[in-house]
Amino acid sequence: MGREIATVGVVGLGTMGAGIAEVMARNGLRVHAVEIDAAALNRGRAHIAHSTRRAVARGKLTAEQAAELLDRIEYTVDLEPLAGADLVVEAIPERLELKRELFRRLDGICSAETIFTTNTSSLSVTEISVATSRPARVVGLHFFNPAPVMKLVEVVRTVVTDPGVLADVEALAARLGKSPVTIGDKAGFIANALLFGYLNHAASLYEAKYATREDIDAAMRLGCGLPMGPLALLDLIGLDTAYEILDTMYKQSRDRLHAPAPVFKQMKTAGLLGRKSGRGFYTYEQADVPTVVADALTPVEGAAGEGARDVSRVAVVGSGTMANGIAEVFAKAGYATVQIARSEEKAAAARTAMGKSLARAVQKGKLSAEDRDAALDRLVSSSALSDAADCDLVVEAVVEDLGVKTALFKELDAVCKPGAVLATTTSSLPVIECAMATGRPREVVGIHFFNPAPVMRLVEVVHTVATAADVRATAHAVCERLGKHAVDCGDRAGFIVNALLFPYLNDAVKMLQAHYATADGIDTAMKLGCGYPMGPFELLDVVGLDVALAIERALYLEFREPGFAPAPLLEHLVTAGYLGRKTGKGFRDYGA
Repeated sequence: MGREIATVGVVGLGTMGAGIAEVMARNGLRVHAVEIDAAALNRGRAHIAHSTRRAVARGKLTAEQAAELLDRIEYTVDLEPLAGADLVVEAIPERLELKRELFRRLDGICSAETIFTTNTSSLSVTEISVATSRPARVVGLHFFNPAPVMKLVEVVRTVVTDPGVLADVEALAARLGKSPVTIGDKAGFIANALLFGYLNHAASLYEAKYATREDIDAAMRLGCGLPMGPLALLDLIGLDTAYEILDTMYKQSRDRLHAPAPVFKQMKTAGLLGRKSGRGFYTYEQADVPTVVADALTPVEGAAGEGARDVSRVAVVGSGTMANGIAEVFAKAGYATVQIARSEEKAAAARTAMGKSLARAVQKGKLSAEDRDAALDRLVSSSALSDAADCDLVVEAVVEDLGVKTALFKELDAVCKPGAVLATTTSSLPVIECAMATGRPREVVGIHFFNPAPVMRLVEVVHTVATAADVRATAHAVCERLGKHAVDCGDRAGFIVNALLFPYLNDAVKMLQAHYATADGIDTAMKLGCGYPMGPFELLDVVGLDVALAIERALYLEFREPGFAPAPLLEHLVTAGYLGRKTGKGFRDYGA
């Protein structure tokens, strides 16, 4: 049976330490809260008092529970009261020497039975542990901010951690109402190793002026359902903190994807640290206030669509799920729409599918019966490509095969009237290849809808080196009329969303492949620690492992970045026919 932990010490009462002390006291533990001086101690005490008042106001605690919680915490500037603690949590600044010195001092004060834990998010627990005479009794206990709210705790074992000590710490985390995920001592652990590679990549896209900060953030919020865009999240974390975490991870892993983008150091040196300084990637009303205010980089609303060509009649070529959804979106938005399939049967089936989709929207109260009928009246179904001849905009939504698409664009070039805009909704193929199959490359643009097109608000507008300014503007103006949020980017593999999403998914597969953590543990870490709607392996199984592999290969071939090379485990699963939910087996078994 494990040891009962009744009294704990928390050293460091910054945002994290104060939150940890509150969590411990809320769950019946006596807490000795320690800070370096009286001023810091008072700040920590005030933070805990404010947090408990807020919990009472929100109905999370009663006034009596809050009073009992506060009575369980004793504040001190001395380490001596920790002599009798069953467990100590260190939550001081992320500097290895500071932490090692603290553990050396604690080693001389605390009982031989006391368990030492560190809340480090990126430093080596092993290097911290060897500053003591009891490395077997030192464990990482990484809470997430805000500690009273966030359910995830990463429990980090070293190669010498005593299994009994590990079990005691896991039991404590569960007693605190947390979901512990136990892992080895590796740079960044699970959540930060996956999160900061992605954040670093987003900062690189911004630094290269590939897309605006607003478009990068909107793409990941609307395209992936993330709670915050990567650049806004970096401003919240702090650019200096992000730099230190990435630098530490890179020194341990030597993974180029963790080498901090130069923009971090430049902004850190200039004092542009994010919210806490009032300016980072965005400008804020004042320091420590989340309200973003306009600055010199803020785009003018509606400017992207200025100079657009008139579009009243649209053709959608294709009869699959995406083509049907796109045709529905255009018809509902008031455009005269012709959907062109390869045969009369496919055209009829596409119209039937759209009718069913519109009927469901009426049943759910999202569309009136009148608007449904009007949308169906605007839609013509056809099997003749020549019916695109008088259209102002033609959207190609056929199979993701470059040969098929370029052949289609060559035909469209011959059929369509001068001045018509030709668009592809490819998610990963080069738009310029489609453009150069025509005699009008200036009039070709990417308009990448997301699935399901009637629901997903995001559209990536992709311009090539040849796309005319008014064609690009036309794509934006059309998206606005469709009620979509358009983001603008250049013609590179993955565009914004896939370029940021799939290297992160690949990193997760490599982590699993290295037996660092289980698929369940990694999914739990990203959902509970980062607020992601799905864990990476849940998402891969939904997307399809074959689709993911194709996108990762396209990214690797385009950028020749070794870290983008698809994980062998993913390749092997695809070879075995384990493609995810659609085959009943992927990273998980979905049964019959």
